[in-house]
Amino acid sequence: MRRRHELIHSQAMGRRMNVWCFGHWGTPLVVFPSAAGFAHEWDVQGMVDTLAPLIYGGKLKLYCPESNVSKAWTNKEEHPAMRVKSHLAYERFILEDLVPAIRKDCNSENIKMAVSGASLGAFYAANFALKHSDTFFYALCLSGRYQATHFTQGYTNSDIYFNDPLSYVPGLGGDELEKVKKNTHLSLVCGQGAFEEGCIEETQALANILEHKGIPCWRDIWGHDVSHDWNWWRRQAWFHLSQRFQA
Repeated sequence: MRRRHELIHSQAMGRRMNVWCFGHWGTPLVVFPSAAGFAHEWDVQGMVDTLAPLIYGGKLKLYCPESNVSKAWTNKEEHPAMRVKSHLAYERFILEDLVPAIRKDCNSENIKMAVSGASLGAFYAANFALKHSDTFFYALCLSGRYQATHFTQGYTNSDIYFNDPLSYVPGLGGDELEKVKKNTHLSLVCGQGAFEEGCIEETQALANILEHKGIPCWRDIWGHDVSHDWNWWRRQAWFHLSQRFQA
């Protein structure tokens, strides 16, 4: 398998950002890490091996950036109004640096991308697909929390609101809603077992909102034996991506 590590300079982040890339051809899939924030997380946790048939088969190319989650959503030291600024800088890195780099790597100026993530990575995936549906046509979200104020101890402002899917999606309307309905699809997956508390409730809540708004989604709730764990996320990722991208 073709794999490589890149350092992509980001003016917004003020440094070079780690990105691991897997594959030679296929639809680009941007993978957001969990609360660990490491670019190599999906490789270490066996997700890349699980998806190897899709990668070898030229169906998918994985792009796995690091995140700055420890300065944003899981940071307990700074005020949330400052922490969300770190997230906005990361959003600019994805849109202004990573997306152009992927399009250059794929030799396509307009190629659309899928996104995915597990746990906190699912929050990132859903948020990017809903806010930037003209770029991200599909999101696979595994065991996510989708209420940003969960990470800000209830505090909100306009920046947090517009990065809080359970807050801003109910308000979508007009042309913006039509754009999202036309351009993207979300698969919301969650188990009902150990450590899925909060995730299952917010997965159901977001699915309810998307269905009410007519935004394409697949609500996929697994059993009470299915826990918040990589063993299950590997199975869920293969189940959904092998269907979506035709193994």
